[in-house]
Amino acid sequence: MSQKHLIKKYNIPGPRYTSYPTVPFWDNNTFSLKQWKHSVKQVFSQSNVAEGISLYIHLPFCESLCTFCGCNKRITKRHEVESPYITAILKEWDLYCELFDEKPIIKELHLGGGTPTFFSPLNLNRLINGITRKAILADNYEFSFEGHPNNTTEAHLLTLFNLGFKRVSFGVQDYNDAVQKAIHRIQPFKNVKRVTEMARTIGYTSVGHDIIFGLPFQTVDHIRETIAKTRQLKPDRIAFYSYAHTPWIKGNGQRGFNENNLPKAEEKRLQYEIGKVLLADAGYSEIGMDHFALPNDSLYTAMTNQKLHRNFMGYTASKTKMMIGLGVSSISDSWYGFSQNVKGIEEYYHLLEYNIIPVFRGHILNEEDLVIRQHILNLMCHYKTSWSNNNLTFKSLDSTINKLSEMLKDELVVIENNTLKITKQGKPFVRNVCMAFDVLLQEKQPQKQLFSMTI
Repeated sequence: MSQKHLIKKYNIPGPRYTSYPTVPFWDNNTFSLKQWKHSVKQVFSQSNVAEGISLYIHLPFCESLCTFCGCNKRITKRHEVESPYITAILKEWDLYCELFDEKPIIKELHLGGGTPTFFSPLNLNRLINGITRKAILADNYEFSFEGHPNNTTEAHLLTLFNLGFKRVSFGVQDYNDAVQKAIHRIQPFKNVKRVTEMARTIGYTSVGHDIIFGLPFQTVDHIRETIAKTRQLKPDRIAFYSYAHTPWIKGNGQRGFNENNLPKAEEKRLQYEIGKVLLADAGYSEIGMDHFALPNDSLYTAMTNQKLHRNFMGYTASKTKMMIGLGVSSISDSWYGFSQNVKGIEEYYHLLEYNIIPVFRGHILNEEDLVIRQHILNLMCHYKTSWSNNNLTFKSLDSTINKLSEMLKDELVVIENNTLKITKQGKPFVRNVCMAFDVLLQEKQPQKQLFSMTI
C-alpha cells in the first residue's frame, strides 16, 4: 500500500504516550492525595540511592501568546509575578522533602513553560539554589531549560550555567515570516543565531532547537528553508514536532487561523519525511518519535545503549522511577502512580498556604497498567516489545494481537517468537501501534475527540 493510502487509513486521533494510562483515562474517582503521598514515600525509599529522582519545574508566564501553543501559561508583562511564584514552588518542594526519609539525589532537572527566561537571572538563581539546598546532586546529573531566543540574555545563560545547567533548547518553530505571523511568534534567524552561539561560547554541551511541521500556511519549501538555516547553526539535538491542533482543549489559544489554513495530512507527512531526509543528510540520527540528535549528544548515546526513556518531559537519556513536577499543572510520576497539580495560579497559592501538596487529579497504576506501560515504553523508545517473559503478558494480549492484524498486512509491524517489531515503513505509525496495546482506550471508546491526529 502506498504511503498516501497508509496515511489516509491510519491518520486518526491518538495519544502521544508520554504516559500510560494517558491522562484522560486516569481513575480520578479512586485517587486521593493520601494514596499519592504513600506512593511517593514507597518509591523514594526504593530508588533514591539507586538512580536518584527527576524534577520538572513549570514556569508558566509569557509576555505574549504564541497561537500554536497548547501549554498551560499565563500571559502578562508584569514581572512582579516572579517572586511570589518562586516562593510557592519552594514551598511545594519543602512539602515533598518532608515525605522523604533522606536527602533526595537529583539526577535530572528541567525548567519548562511558559517561558522560563521570562524570569530574571536573579530569580532563577534563587529558585535553583532553593531546590538544591535541600538535595544532593548525582554524579552525572543533567540540568536543562527551555529558552526563548528573543529574551534569553547572556546573563540568563551564564547564571544557569554556573548553577549546573549544561543543556538548553530554543523554540524556533519555523523561520518563514507568514508562518511566524500566523502563530504570533516573530523571531528572526539572527536572534536564534545569537543565543545558540552565546550558549556554546559559555560552555553548554548540548544546544537544542525545537522546530514544528504542520503549522498554518506552512509548506514543504518552508521546511526546507528552516532546516537549511538550522544546519548553519548545527544544534546538537533537534525536536521536530508535529503541530497538535486541539482547539477543543485550547480554544482560547489556538486562534488567528483555522482548519483550512493547515496543511492536509498527506502534505503534513511529506513535510516530515523531507525534513527527516534533510536532517539525516546533515548527520542527525532519528531518536524515537520526532527527535533527532548528533552522535555527540547524550540522547544519541542513550538510544545506542538501549537506555532511552520517555516520560512527561518527552524523551530523556536519564531513567528515574520518580519524577516530581513542581508548579501549576505539572505532572508527577512515582512509577506506580501519577498526579497533576491544579492549573490555576491562585488555587495553587491557596492550597500551599494550607500546606497541601496542590494536586487535583491522578491515577494509581494496577498490575495490568504497569505491564502495558512497559510495552508502550518499549515501542516508543525502541520500536519493539516482547511478551516472551510471563511478567509482560496481560489478559487482553490476544485481543491486542488481533487489533494489529491490519498493520501486519500493511507491513507496518512483524510478530515473531512473541516479539513485535515496528518496520521502517511502520515507524511513522508508532502511535497507532501503541493504541492497539491501550486497553483503556479500547474499553472507553471516547465519544468526543480527546487527542490530536496521529499523522
